[in-house]
Amino acid sequence: MKIQKFIFPVIIAIFVVSFFSIFVVKEINQAIVLQFGDPKKIILKPGLNFKIPFIQNVVFLDKRILNLDTPPEEVIASDQKRLIVDAFARFQITDPLKFYISVGNERVARSRLSTIINSRLRSVLGKQELQTLLSKDRTKQMALIQEGVNTEAEKFGIKIVDVRIKRADLPQANSEAIYRRMQTEREREAKEFRAKGAEMAVTITSTADKEVTVILANANKQSEIMKGEGDGQRNKIFAEAFGQDPEFFAFYRSMQAYERALIGGETSLIMSPEDSEFFKFFGENINQN
Repeated sequence: MKIQKFIFPVIIAIFVVSFFSIFVVKEINQAIVLQFGDPKKIILKPGLNFKIPFIQNVVFLDKRILNLDTPPEEVIASDQKRLIVDAFARFQITDPLKFYISVGNERVARSRLSTIINSRLRSVLGKQELQTLLSKDRTKQMALIQEGVNTEAEKFGIKIVDVRIKRADLPQANSEAIYRRMQTEREREAKEFRAKGAEMAVTITSTADKEVTVILANANKQSEIMKGEGDGQRNKIFAEAFGQDPEFFAFYRSMQAYERALIGGETSLIMSPEDSEFFKFFGENINQN
């Protein structure tokens, strides 16, 4: 019984010591073994590892590529134009020992990197005009920024994988002023377009009216010509008919005259039938009446 009582605490002690001696480094991590705050060992590969319990402790660092969003920064371009730049970076801890000694942890590292990136943004972009910052040449500027930030980040055991500008906006006051200027410009262009449209409408209407007048004049001219030709042809036919049978032609013309003169039934003519050539075809009927 005494031996059993002794073995049980020993087993518990061994278990506790083993529990605090063994640690696992995951694939996404790298580790630093510290002894009273002093780095003793760097572990870069994943797997099972050992440390002295209660004397040594382990700090785990991420070895993946991490994202960093920097706060928006106001940049003054070389032409004194203001621009609000919102950038982000991607970084990786490449030297865990240097990283731990220089910044200690990821939170401090992010703060230091944000300061460096914003300072480099002002330094590089401040030498360029606003038009350059908003054009394709911005890629060259970002390469310069990344190079400068990398130089500073290496002191912390960090490698900058990429630096990009997410958004570049004008300050609110500038944006409103530009918007008003653009609105005024668009209104001016709209007035010019309307004036040109009205001028074109007048020109088109005037041309159309002229063409209508010419077409009508030509049509009237052609109509008069055709009418004259028709009258001439009619007179020719009448003349030929008159030459063939003058008496019938005289009778026919008199009938037409009677029709025009007596139309309506209310026409009254007072003349002597004996002396009037007009009633010569009524003959004896008139005398009898």
